[in-house]
Amino acid sequence: MSGLFQSIGRNLLFKFDPEDAHGLSIKALKTGLVPACAPISDPALRVNVAGLDFPNPLGMAAGYDKNAEIPDALLKLGFGFAEVGTLTPLPQAGNPKPRIFRLVEDEAVINRLGFNNGGHDAAFKRLSERRGRGGIVGVNIGANKDSSDRIADYVAGIRKFHDLASYFTVNISSPNTPGLRDLQTRDSLKELLGKVLETRDDLAARSGVKRPVFLKIAPDLPDASLDDIAAEIALHPLDGLIISNTTLARSGLKNTGNAAQSGGLSGRPVFERSTIILAKMRQRVGVRFPIIGVGGIDSAAAAISKIRAGADLVQLYTSMIYQGPGLAGQIIKEISAIMRREAISNIAELRDRDVNDWASRSTPD
Repeated sequence: MSGLFQSIGRNLLFKFDPEDAHGLSIKALKTGLVPACAPISDPALRVNVAGLDFPNPLGMAAGYDKNAEIPDALLKLGFGFAEVGTLTPLPQAGNPKPRIFRLVEDEAVINRLGFNNGGHDAAFKRLSERRGRGGIVGVNIGANKDSSDRIADYVAGIRKFHDLASYFTVNISSPNTPGLRDLQTRDSLKELLGKVLETRDDLAARSGVKRPVFLKIAPDLPDASLDDIAAEIALHPLDGLIISNTTLARSGLKNTGNAAQSGGLSGRPVFERSTIILAKMRQRVGVRFPIIGVGGIDSAAAAISKIRAGADLVQLYTSMIYQGPGLAGQIIKEISAIMRREAISNIAELRDRDVNDWASRSTPD
């Protein structure tokens, strides 16, 4: 499907504005126009992370299914898990359009969407309707741009979706909500994690079900900030990290037109930067702490590289824009073949093999 998409489907979709094309892809998945992936059941690909049994390590990152419209359709494409959102308590339109820009030569995207979504209530209704269907569906939570108490917005997300989310992602790393990344500073992070995890634990005590909470950080953090985050993680019962979100850096881009647009850059160019930060954090948090690696994954080789750099699980999004909806199934099939060829009994055996190499590198200027 990937080759057919690149020759026909991509050319058609790329005639549309990027945001309109995204909407069309959501509609196609919602209506069943996109065929499901043939099931790939390989015990060697199963991973247990934070108490959850993932059928394979590849997930759909947040940002694609912002309003929790198609998590089950995404799982049918071959993803081992899907993450919806980012969801804010109140609906918000996001930043002015245009706000998504393709960098075709780089297989990258710059976006400055600004957490556009329909809010908690609309997503809650949709996720309630899929209750009991199975599959791992995470909920990525954020804060409204004009909120007077952003930490309270994250707490509200935990409360709202506790009965429906397989796990939560606390997203404090988007560059498109002014001041949001300030929550990554140590004092703010201490308060945020304290209140979010206290709420999660209170709900767990009442329900008997404890939902994992992951923290999503930016790829633009200096070593001192990584030290601070690792220190706070050691003091709180956080379940894992997601590394990373989009970057503000623009190094090494071939595209000279849209590269100057403000917003976060995703896709192939962020692979190196995000993988270096991943490995640096793996060194800081130790071998037992779960990490999901995101940024620039567009092939089985790239996914395996992330795992070898310290990731337990990986996610993609931008590469599907360029390679089509068959990409997840293709990557999983190729990883399975590689493992059989190399006589690897479980994908977890690959983790951390290249951590020191990646961590020793300098992030691109």
